[in-house]
Amino acid sequence: MLKTILATACIAALLPLAARADDDDDDGAAPAFGPAGLLSAGNKRDLPPVILSAGMPLADAPWELKSGTYYEFEIQGDGSQELALVGPGFFRAIWIDEIVVEGLEIRPPGLDSIEFDEAGEMEIGFVAIKPGRYYLMVPGSTGETQRLEITIK
Repeated sequence: MLKTILATACIAALLPLAARADDDDDDGAAPAFGPAGLLSAGNKRDLPPVILSAGMPLADAPWELKSGTYYEFEIQGDGSQELALVGPGFFRAIWIDEIVVEGLEIRPPGLDSIEFDEAGEMEIGFVAIKPGRYYLMVPGSTGETQRLEITIK
């Protein structure tokens, strides 16, 4: 009973920390999180898609993310070649909410890499957690266009 009370008190004490995130808007006001907190619509940002295509760049520009913000992005494979995408450091610096493939929602405890054997799309929703510099890349490639640089602030 005492453990339950202490655990509840600790959770209640930590909840306001999620609402203290800095806001990048010009008005300087803190974001208005809804009942879902970090997962609320007001805290969600869409990222440009990652394109898996033989000889084509993964993305147009590096990503600059903010810790505590929820992001979604699509990975689009055109089927031109069997291609994988690795980024173990990045995948360990985020909390993956879900991966959606053809309407199927997957909620993995972690991820190391993905691979497209044929054309298709997947969407990944995540919360950026650990600040640092990371990457997603096609394994075995050496070209700069086959690597997406990611910074979490």
